[in-house]
Amino acid sequence: MRWTKLGQIFTFDESPFTDRFISHAQSPQALVFGDFVRIYFSTRKKEEGNFVSHVQYIDFTKDFKKIIDYSKHEVVSLGGLGCFDEHGIFPFNPINVGDKIYGYTSGWTRRKSVSIDSGIGLVISEDNGEIFKRIGNGPVLTSSLFEPFLVIDGFVKVFNNTFYMFYIFGKKWCEPTDKHDSERVYKIGYATSRDGINWTKANRSIIEDKIDENECQALPTVIKIGSRYHMCFSYRSMIGFRENISNAYRLGYAYSEDLITWTRDDSKIDLTRENNAWDSSMMCYPNIFEMDDEIYLLYNGNEFGKNGFGLAKLDK
Repeated sequence: MRWTKLGQIFTFDESPFTDRFISHAQSPQALVFGDFVRIYFSTRKKEEGNFVSHVQYIDFTKDFKKIIDYSKHEVVSLGGLGCFDEHGIFPFNPINVGDKIYGYTSGWTRRKSVSIDSGIGLVISEDNGEIFKRIGNGPVLTSSLFEPFLVIDGFVKVFNNTFYMFYIFGKKWCEPTDKHDSERVYKIGYATSRDGINWTKANRSIIEDKIDENECQALPTVIKIGSRYHMCFSYRSMIGFRENISNAYRLGYAYSEDLITWTRDDSKIDLTRENNAWDSSMMCYPNIFEMDDEIYLLYNGNEFGKNGFGLAKLDK
């Protein structure tokens, strides 16, 4: 898969969101309409001394050269006291289901012994994705016996009349040291559903490690081209990913013939980090989508998408 980088298409510091939010446009995810494309993302406020993630969106012309509208309201409300999404939603994955739009939320809640835990929820829009309402206060996918924490990053697509969710789950937390706080290790798994609400987990990691057993894999996104399924994701080292470029997030790739067995080959995603560019030290949180017979890849750059996101196009 050869990609052409189209550059950074959204800069937070130059956006109309700066009067309501502090920073970040994390995990851009596209929803294609007839004459425009809407991109949802998570941005941040500071509330009671802590950062909290909120969902917003922008509408682009299909050539991505002009923003024609943006959200001026609360797209998805955060969860109530004690809920899995009380302290933020990041990322947010939209999908058309009949005449509605389902939104799969990644809800965060703070904890005491470790920093956070998470789950995947479902919200539904009946107004073309402007406002989503939750179907309940709990998650549709959460921790279990073999996936004990940090179930998050749900990406949902319908293949062969079945809902597939690719997501990540935590395998362990490492003990804090004098040099670093507690850090987590998470892997990519999948689940299936007939209705998009009730899910059956495979309860296993599906992408082999490249760095070592403590490699952290995040935000899988899948598309079918011809008879083959293609997955892009991001991965990093467990320790030192904030300070050391060589340990930071980069993009990975895998393919499958059946959505069950995946072969990893990161050389097939040839997006390189360029010196002094907006994505020079980090590339993460990809979202692959098709629009008008072309395939695009949204992704975040430096500092986990602190100042926006960019776009690449698959060469035919």
